[in-house]
Amino acid sequence: MSILLPSLAGLHRFHRSMPLPCPYLDGQTERKLFTRLVGDDSAALNSSLTRAGFRRSHDVLYRPICTACSACVPVRLLAKQLAPGRTHRRTEARNQDLVAHEMPSRADPELYRLFLAYQAERHPDGDMGRMRWAEFRAMLEEGADTARLLSLRDASGRLVGVMLFDRVDDGASAVYSFYAPNEPERSLGTYLILALARRIAAEKLDHLYLGYWIRGAAKMTYKIAFHPLEALGPNGWSPLEP
Repeated sequence: MSILLPSLAGLHRFHRSMPLPCPYLDGQTERKLFTRLVGDDSAALNSSLTRAGFRRSHDVLYRPICTACSACVPVRLLAKQLAPGRTHRRTEARNQDLVAHEMPSRADPELYRLFLAYQAERHPDGDMGRMRWAEFRAMLEEGADTARLLSLRDASGRLVGVMLFDRVDDGASAVYSFYAPNEPERSLGTYLILALARRIAAEKLDHLYLGYWIRGAAKMTYKIAFHPLEALGPNGWSPLEP
């Protein structure tokens, strides 16, 4: 896979991971190109590499470089042109009672309790469900100086949803979300994306980066319900035609 890196990336050392089983496609092997998010230019590097299709985990920016597969497609939502369909409009209407608040990405016991409840219900066999406090804190606090949290609270003040995201030059990059698992009718994961898109559009910023989309992968299907989307290909960003 050929990847065009921004000029700023030339100041940083990149590495290739060892081959590992792909977590999304059976029988495939994944490799990643990655670099540490360090230095005085870390915010600019994060923005530049996000536009180049990289994702962040802790203090690492990475992108797949699988030799036998190119199924992982970086996608982004055009926030200022957001056109929610009927289902998304209903989701927004159902959650009008929630109050969204943006804050620095700092761990606290309330966030940790919600995270564990979410993992126990949605991913009971996953490694993240066994994440200790120190690991959870590292997930929220290591890495980008521009990392933020978007929290959702109901009328009683109860925390029901959280989106970890990065502020980048042209908008935001969604990193991870977790939410109250006992209120499926709210579609809180979807609403967090809609709420963040509305927020950055109100600031006249263009893009909400949603990570990778894989055609045919059930875990990725929700992403193509957002409109309009762009995908990053060999010739740059262009409208996604699923």
